[in-house]
This record gives sequence, structure tokens and C-alpha cells, in this order.
Amino acid sequence: LSDSHKELKLSLVAIENNSKKRDELSSDRENKTIKLDAARETYRKYKDHAHEIAIKERAASTRLQSVIEGIQRLENQKSRLSDKKQQLFEAKNRDDNPEKTLQKDLSDQLDLRLKVEKELSGSRNQVESLENLMRDIEQKKNLLETEIQHERSALEQKKISAQDFETRSQTISEQITEYGFNLTDLLLLLPDTLTLDDLDHSLEKISNRIQRLGPINLAAIDEFNTETKRKQYLDKQNDDLDEALSTLESAIRKIDKETRSRFKETYDLVNVTFQELFPKLFGGGKSYLELTSDDLLEAGVSIMARPPGKKNTTVNLLSGGEKAMTAIALVFSIFKLNPAPFCMLDEVDAPLDDSNVLRYAKIVEEISSNVQVVYISHNKNAMEMANQLVGVTMHEAGVSRLVSVDIDQAVELAKV
Repeated sequence: LSDSHKELKLSLVAIENNSKKRDELSSDRENKTIKLDAARETYRKYKDHAHEIAIKERAASTRLQSVIEGIQRLENQKSRLSDKKQQLFEAKNRDDNPEKTLQKDLSDQLDLRLKVEKELSGSRNQVESLENLMRDIEQKKNLLETEIQHERSALEQKKISAQDFETRSQTISEQITEYGFNLTDLLLLLPDTLTLDDLDHSLEKISNRIQRLGPINLAAIDEFNTETKRKQYLDKQNDDLDEALSTLESAIRKIDKETRSRFKETYDLVNVTFQELFPKLFGGGKSYLELTSDDLLEAGVSIMARPPGKKNTTVNLLSGGEKAMTAIALVFSIFKLNPAPFCMLDEVDAPLDDSNVLRYAKIVEEISSNVQVVYISHNKNAMEMANQLVGVTMHEAGVSRLVSVDIDQAVELAKV
């Protein structure tokens, strides 16, 4: 509220200053209007004077043309008189006694010639004076046109200044009205102790603040409207993205929950089956699966195995045969979780000794009750476990043939 009062005081001071300045501008405007009217009157007088000079110029031009035409007529008349004089001289030479007549005609013609020459000289002097007058009129006309041009420029400048003053006054009034104030009420609210120095100081502070704001961007409103529309569009897009993100996060949480549940269920079942199969394959011992982390989605699975007669250790420290037996136990544990219609084993018993092969064969025989097992083996103990044997033999060089034996039928034949 204190800052608002300060801003109000500063605004009131600025308004008072603008009001005084407006009064000064109004007074200056009235003075300039008077000067403008005087300039218009002067311009009108100069224009009338120029019009009169133009009329005089046209009249002088007409007179000059008339004098030139008169000079031309006198020149023609002089030419005719000269021709006549020549004719008279020729006639005198032909006539014996035409002296008196010719003398008289000659005297008349000389008088006429003198008269014509005098008129011609007067006309020439008149033409010369008219030309001088026309030059003076032309100079005056040029001076008047220059003065008229200056007056027009001054008049335009005064019009522009008056329009500027009018615009500034109207702008100040609109700003006061826009801010919700009344000029008369503001003038009444101004303190009596307010001085011109205070107003100048406040004006300087406001000018500095305006200067710090930088130049006015006239396109800011259009840019603001454009950016507002763009922001609304982006906000809508952002809302859609937030909604989609929420949906995805919800789906991810649901999937993570389902994944954890199914992974834990599968892990427990495989671990139980693995703990059951391992002792059967090794003839004792203990094994189990262990998670490397509490987070089921990021945890790895460690295989802990302890064959009979050995300490607890990881599968990495077992021998090759023990690793194979442990792997068989894990694979069969996973296979029992979701058994397939058939199972194929390719020389799984290769690294095992005879005792381990027998235990391996026993496990395979248990599985074969529900699953058809096809396995490849070169171990005779494993072959004895099979119900049917299929082998490849080369009876002739370069020719391979398949040989299949049904164990049950072979046993029946052997009994017979």
C-alpha cells in the first residue's frame, strides 16, 4: 500500500506536470494558431499580388506583341518605300526633266522615312523598356514564389506542430482516463507545496525508468496474441501428453506389478522344482536359486549348488560335469513349469560319467511319461533308456542309411 501511495504521488506529480505542460502547449497552440492565421493572410496577400503581377505580365506581353507587330509593319513599309525610292531613281534616270516632281516625292519620302525611323526608334525603346519591366516583374515573381514556398513550408511545419500538440494532449487525456482518474479531481488532490523542482525530479526518475525499459516494441501485442495462442496449443498438447504419460505410467505400474507377481511365482516354482531335481541328479546335496537384489524387476538370479561332499559354493566353482548336471536340473525345472509336447536333447550326457548318466536317464524317463523326448547320445547307458533307437550307418562306402530299432520289439524277439 505504501508503494502504491508512492506510485500514486509520482503519478499525480506527473499528471500535474503534464497538465501545466498541456496548458503551456494550449497557449502555444493558440499563439501558433494566430500566427498561422496571419501567415495564411500573408500568403493570401502574396498570392493576390502574384496574381496581379501575372495579369500585368500578360498585359505587358500583349503590348510587347503589339509593338513587335507594329515594328514589323514599319519594317515592311520601310521596305516598300525603299523599293519605291529605287523605282523613282530609275524613273528619274529615264525622264529628262522629272527633277521637280521627283524632288518633291523624294522630300516627302525622306520625311516619311524620318517619321518612320523615329516611330521605329520609339517602338524599340518602348520594347526595351517593356523587356526591362518584364525582367523586373519576373524577378519579383521569383522572389514572391520563393517567399510563398517558405511560407508554405512554415505553414506545414506549424500544422504538424499543432497536430502533434493536439495528439499529445489527447494521448495524455486518454491515459488519465484509462487509469481511471479524473483530471479535475487529480488537480484538486495535488498538494500546494509541490514545486517545479520536485516535478522535474519525479519526471527525471520516471524518464530513467522508462529508458531502462528499453525501446517500445509496437508489435508486442500481436506477438503476445500469437504466443498466447501457441501457449494454449502447447498447454493442450502438454495436457494430452500428461494424460498419456499418466496412462503409460499407470500401465507401466500395472505391468510392473503383474511382472513382479508372475516373476516371483515363476521363480518360486522353479526354485522348488530345482531343489527337488538337484539331489536326484547328484544323489544328494543341495541347491537353490538366490536373487541378487530386492527389486524383482532388476534383480539377477544366482545358482547356489552344493554337491554331496562339498561346501556351499556357486555354480562357477564346480567342475564341468557338475556344471552340466546343475544346468540339466535347472533346465528340467523350467521345462516342468510349462512342459512342451516334445523335448530334444543333443548330447547332454557327453560330459557325464556312467553313474551320472544313469541318474540323468532316470530323470529323462520320468519326464517322458508326459513329454515325448528325443535325444542324441553316444552313451550306451543312455541308449538302454530309450524306447526306440534311430541310428545312421554306412553299409556301403559313401552310402549312409538309417537304422531304427524298437527296443520293446527287440526284447520280445530276444525272448523268443
